[in-house]
Amino acid sequence: MTDHPEFTVEVFQNEYLTVGATDVNAIVTVTSSGSTAPGVGDAAEVIVVDTSGSMGQPPTKLSAAKQATIAAIDTLRNGVEFAVVAGNHAARPVYPPGGLAVAGSKTRSQAASAVRRLGHGGGTAVGSWLLMADSLFRETEAKIKHVILLTDGRNESEEPEELEAALRTVSGRFVGDCRGVGTDWEVPELRRVADALLGTVDIVAEPAGLEADFRAMAGAAMSKTIGEVSLRLWTPEGSSVVFVKQVEPTLTDLTARRVEVPPRSGDYPTGAWGAESRDFHVCVRVPSASVGDRMLAARVGLVGSDEAVLGTGKVLAVWTDDMALSTRINREVAHYTGQADLAAAIQEGLEARRAGDVHTATAKLGRAVELATKSGNSDTVELLAGVVEIDDPHTGTVHLKRNVAAVDEMTLDTRSSKTLRVKKQGGS
Repeated sequence: MTDHPEFTVEVFQNEYLTVGATDVNAIVTVTSSGSTAPGVGDAAEVIVVDTSGSMGQPPTKLSAAKQATIAAIDTLRNGVEFAVVAGNHAARPVYPPGGLAVAGSKTRSQAASAVRRLGHGGGTAVGSWLLMADSLFRETEAKIKHVILLTDGRNESEEPEELEAALRTVSGRFVGDCRGVGTDWEVPELRRVADALLGTVDIVAEPAGLEADFRAMAGAAMSKTIGEVSLRLWTPEGSSVVFVKQVEPTLTDLTARRVEVPPRSGDYPTGAWGAESRDFHVCVRVPSASVGDRMLAARVGLVGSDEAVLGTGKVLAVWTDDMALSTRINREVAHYTGQADLAAAIQEGLEARRAGDVHTATAKLGRAVELATKSGNSDTVELLAGVVEIDDPHTGTVHLKRNVAAVDEMTLDTRSSKTLRVKKQGGS
């Protein structure tokens, strides 16, 4: 792929700082037209299906997973390279026997036959599954590499250190969306995998929901038109990056993923793009200055794997003694700070609830209700209502429910990282 889709970069901030202030915050909105059509060999897909023993309890779970896998294969464009991997305490290729196949009527039919023969047994070792996907992707020159990973249980067949090592190995090599079916898996564990793969995590409570979800994930992967796009952040001498986070459509902290690009720049991976828009929160620490001083606090760019610059924007800093200017809170920054606080309150509240700390759980989940209500995030308020009784949503007055269905708690947890987009009023 030699042509690139058109990117635009908008920066939303209050550039005015009080004397002595050093932290500059900005929301960077990146929009891609996705107008460049992907080429025949530009995408590769690996579908990883949990075939551990628990997938046979009930039998509809594995049968639904098979049907969902076949549906995802049907969604692939002709010419896309693909493979199906079965995962339990190890990983093995299902189709093709080795390497990657090229999507077409014959290979789809052969893959479906192989998938239908899948049985269940053994444990769960997600790290080995990811390493096999990585080995398959090494055989392709496709720019867009995507994994669909399904599991129904905890990662009990390998040590946590083994999973972490696998995540370090595959991080940045492909994007992956993770799904947990049923309620016997751990949300923080699967979220860790999804974050490392710059993808999404969600619960599919009933096996019957797998087919539509697999079609949607495969379809979204097929809509991507450019792979390996990075957010490049340049900062002046004496400045440093506090954090870089994707804040919409999901929360993902990219700070530790920085790759140095001398002089004074760093790349933060964002994965593959289609026709879409995403928001990033950038915080830069600059040296303090005097009233009236101005500086370029950061330069933001979108860079392709071929080093082509796809879009640029500027983050500014102006020091003032006008309190009306310096205390004005930028609405985009305030909104996404609130969304990050909401996710943290939900996750910390649920963790406290599981630990039996009623006081902390009530306080955190009450705060989450208040933040969700304030931001108009009605979907999250509804999910919170499955875990707490809401007495006053505006003040966050709640009390914990005695009996909470596991699916309600896990749905709230998995979707806590999904954010509500702020309605933009203008850029700078």
